[in-house]
Amino acid sequence: MRIDILTLFPEMFNIFDYSILGRAKEKGLVDINLHNIRNFSSNKHKKVDDYPYGGGAGMVMSAQPIVDCIKNVKEKNIGKVIFLGPRGEKFTQDKANELSKEPELIFLCGHYEGIDERAYKYIDEEISLGDFVLTGGEMACIPVIDSICRLIPGVLATSQSYEEESFYNGLLEYPQYTRPETFQGEKVPPVLISGHHENIRKWRRARSLIITREKRPDLFKKFNLTKEDKKLLNNITKL
Repeated sequence: MRIDILTLFPEMFNIFDYSILGRAKEKGLVDINLHNIRNFSSNKHKKVDDYPYGGGAGMVMSAQPIVDCIKNVKEKNIGKVIFLGPRGEKFTQDKANELSKEPELIFLCGHYEGIDERAYKYIDEEISLGDFVLTGGEMACIPVIDSICRLIPGVLATSQSYEEESFYNGLLEYPQYTRPETFQGEKVPPVLISGHHENIRKWRRARSLIITREKRPDLFKKFNLTKEDKKLLNNITKL
């Protein structure tokens, strides 16, 4: 996948040079390119913002450098332009799955009090992380790109690595344990060291259902329980 990021602070994305995405870049699975919007400003001082018409606090990013940067990037990347902003659809795992299938994407990071309204005609989609305020679009762009890229085949060791994680199938993940078997008097659930794979699968599914019901009732309410799910919940004490 090719990803182009349009930003005023390209150095913030050095995080993609490390860990899983760093290795994915080395393998050629992900190609992340950074573009400083400031370089496209026609202002002799490379200014990219100005006071808002009508007054108000803060500054607004000007349309000219944004539009010219998008046009330049579009010469090599024909993917949809995604703006990280408050008007957008709230980002979910389903959206991450959808975008992970795109061969090319362009992300626009806003800053200050937003962008000139006239730049919106060059934007295909807007995404929001939630109903809270960040210092800039870069802070939202990083987790969005990370969640998308880890779904690309080959980025993680196996598909099971993400298929069993929270939100992928609509539920929170089951509890995880590692060595030692006993820590501060608390033991690992016996089923997990039984070697009985089917019982382990059922235990994990049941715990995932219970945790979601307790911690995120909003998710549980929307989840379609299977016959097995209902049976597991009714017989949880036996697992």
